[in-house]
Amino acid sequence: MKEIDDLPEFDDDEAISFILKYIPQELNAKITEDDVAYILDVIYDFYESNGLIEEDSTEEASIDEEDMLKFVMKAIKKDKVINLSEEEVQILLNGEFEYGKSIGIYDEE
Repeated sequence: MKEIDDLPEFDDDEAISFILKYIPQELNAKITEDDVAYILDVIYDFYESNGLIEEDSTEEASIDEEDMLKFVMKAIKKDKVINLSEEEVQILLNGEFEYGKSIGIYDEE
């Protein structure tokens, strides 16, 4: 079992930079760093509301990608911060997942 101090650290700035490089150019032209930061905040809210973030736990959790997409789309519609399609949001979620994999937070299922 990993020690808590050995856990990878999720860095928002790194994640935003990674995601902006990950997504296709046409989507990149539509969104800003603030938009990606907003999506990351909503993803964090999703994890929190589903009990997937435990500060002192190293247990793996299974994430329902469809539920996450619905959660993010609902937040986007409610907050009216950005205007993205489900497909575009899914690409951003994929970018967040790839960033997490690159630093060892997520494993491929």
